[in-house]
Amino acid sequence: MASLPLGIKAYRFATIILSPAVPMLLRRRGRRGKEDRDRAAERLGIASATRPEGRLVWVHGASNGECLAALPLMQALVANGIKVLVTSGTVTSAELMQTRLPGGAVHQFVPIDTPAATARFISHWQPDVALFVDSDLWPNLILGAKAQGVRLALINARISQRSFEGWRWARKTVEAILAAFDVCLAQDEQIAARFRMLGAGDVRVAGSLKEDAPPLSFEGDKLAELQTATAGRPILLGAQTHPGEDETILPAHDLLRRRFPDLLTIIVPRHPARGADIAQLCATRTWQRRSAGGLIARETAVYIADTMGELGLFYRLAPFAFVGGTIVPKGGHNPLEPARLHCAVIAGPHTFNSQSAFEAVLGAQGMGHVATSVEIASLAEQLLADPAQAEVLGDAAARGAATLGGAIDKTIDVVNRLLVRHAPA
Repeated sequence: MASLPLGIKAYRFATIILSPAVPMLLRRRGRRGKEDRDRAAERLGIASATRPEGRLVWVHGASNGECLAALPLMQALVANGIKVLVTSGTVTSAELMQTRLPGGAVHQFVPIDTPAATARFISHWQPDVALFVDSDLWPNLILGAKAQGVRLALINARISQRSFEGWRWARKTVEAILAAFDVCLAQDEQIAARFRMLGAGDVRVAGSLKEDAPPLSFEGDKLAELQTATAGRPILLGAQTHPGEDETILPAHDLLRRRFPDLLTIIVPRHPARGADIAQLCATRTWQRRSAGGLIARETAVYIADTMGELGLFYRLAPFAFVGGTIVPKGGHNPLEPARLHCAVIAGPHTFNSQSAFEAVLGAQGMGHVATSVEIASLAEQLLADPAQAEVLGDAAARGAATLGGAIDKTIDVVNRLLVRHAPA
């Protein structure tokens, strides 16, 4: 404790002082649907499952994106005879993991970052190796695990330029946290350089786990239903959209309807709970919501696909897609998901979360950059008027996606080395 920087000491003291209020906070969040009230004890570090026998690798991802990106890695670890503990902090990620985790893996909610809750968690699970996905860094959890002899790796690591600039103001604090990791596997060289400047030790470039993910799954009967319902209609797909992007896509829809009166616009929001908000934005446009059982009819102008885990359907249905998080500065969602399915990619300027993937896909396409409703409408009109060009663009996107990969093998190699080096405290 004495050797820790002042920022860590202050954080630890504050979390100790605020600990008594945590149960009340969890109950309040539970009433708002932001916590699973039946599993609230997990957030206090009280396990709801027993630790499996043998070597245990703990994988932590903040939410849906991080957990899904790491899912193929978890499957590979289990296939190699390694037990896996997965933690995340959101209700939706827990639901996803419960349905998708392979046998030999168990999900728990990550404990609130107080010294007592994290100590209970680590004491029960006693992982051999901990893998933190992207950059969800909790000081008490990380330093507590390190103190108990857990080998730590920061995998699929990324940090935006904006976050890097912010972290530099707390250099000693960040350096103390990053120093706890035995290795940092960055997504690209630019990100690796940022972590080195912040004080991380063994930093290597491994690529992105998303680059190794298999094509999105789908249910054949549901795809057949959608294909029948949309037969002959031009489709504009907006996938993984955020507030501010629906307001950009809908005017593009209006512009396109002048030439394509039977255009169907499908919006798949990043967060399904926003379905009702998007319906309000539709105003006089006729719409249906998938979560409410709405079906696509000939008069439906906008179809709001506010459900979980069905992107594979819509990327197979549409010849091209606008990928969200790129008009608003969220950094962009995974462009490899549509590209692997030969669905061409349209994206705004904010692609910093998956820079190399966007560069590979958009570079192979030779087009796809947009910034406004008018630009989306203009490019979409070109592709809708010439389906052969859209198909060529989708094939190019797939070729671009195929140039990336290898992160899972590199990560497993690091895990195996850490397991050999692990020695309980």
